[in-house]
Amino acid sequence: MVSRFTPVALGGAALLLAALTACAPADEDETTATPSAAPTATCDPASLKTLTAGKLTVGTDTPAYEPWFADNKPDNGKGFESAVAYQVAQRLGYQQSDVVWAQVGFNNAIAPGPKAFDIDVNQFSITDERKKAVDFSSPYYLVRQTVITTKGSKIAGAKTLADLKDAKLGAQVGTTSYQAITDVIKPAGQPQVFNNNDDAKKALENGTVDGIVVDLPTAFYMTGAELENGVIVGQLAQVGVPEQFGIVLDKGSPLTGCVSKAVDQLRQDGTLAVLEKTWLADTAGAPELQ
Repeated sequence: MVSRFTPVALGGAALLLAALTACAPADEDETTATPSAAPTATCDPASLKTLTAGKLTVGTDTPAYEPWFADNKPDNGKGFESAVAYQVAQRLGYQQSDVVWAQVGFNNAIAPGPKAFDIDVNQFSITDERKKAVDFSSPYYLVRQTVITTKGSKIAGAKTLADLKDAKLGAQVGTTSYQAITDVIKPAGQPQVFNNNDDAKKALENGTVDGIVVDLPTAFYMTGAELENGVIVGQLAQVGVPEQFGIVLDKGSPLTGCVSKAVDQLRQDGTLAVLEKTWLADTAGAPELQ
């Protein structure tokens, strides 16, 4: 995706910093992951025990998909997760030239054993099962629920929640996606319930429903790879207990506390909100529905 925004990298962060000056500090989110390692005495390159002294090695998978990265080049500072990685590095005191990127498969990153990275960003959901093998930072992204449809549908041009009032919507049973329909959208008709997202997708394809609600990562995948003429209508306000993405580190890593501290700072001072709006809403074509 070609972006109209300046890459959020350490050497060229002037636009981001200007935007952040308008952001008031936000309260820390209630849903945070507890780091498995306490912060070290100081969180700076001279003190942090990284794979290579004075460098921060960041892993991610290849190809690196949009809108989390851009042009399959994690080191260009474009895309939500690339921007987050560089901001974390900056908070830890690393220059852009000190950040080294490594190609690491998704499953390899969360498998037990020594790692070829200091931190890894790749849409890793924080789960108790995964925490048995790796450390997670506190969450840098709370997954949003999203309405999707196909081009030409009655809701393809919807801009507000009111535009969805008379739409036939559906979602997988027992999910936050379904709760988002009933609690946020509140359509006039009863939402349809499906056993899984594949069934919901089929109903959308055959016109049984006007739109379905899925989480944002699923929305990007479905509209980009599975649905013919699929489009994202927009994101919804948070509801229920959202899925959380965290940065992955080696189990017991001495960096975990410092990385979590950096992520917490980014959340509290509004940086994460700015990056989310820039890369997951404005640039990615997934506006917020209000």
